[in-house]
Amino acid sequence: MGFITALIIGGIVGWLASMVMKTNAQMGMLANIAVGIVGSMLGFWAAGLLGIAPSGGILRFVVAIIGASLLIFILQKLGVFKK
Repeated sequence: MGFITALIIGGIVGWLASMVMKTNAQMGMLANIAVGIVGSMLGFWAAGLLGIAPSGGILRFVVAIIGASLLIFILQKLGVFKK
């Protein structure tokens, strides 16, 4: 059940991040899920480096979206997504 929940939340996070970064038209459902999951891990890793420990659902969700947006930014610079 945890795996399915991670896929659903990862998809939502990736979709919201793609809307923030204006790459929504270039990304499909699988890309949204992958960016959401990997971006969430990136966001929580970066938050840990900064000494931020997000507790509570809303703050954790915001950190996940920021991390996914950061991942999309990095992928744009590598040429995977175009602006």
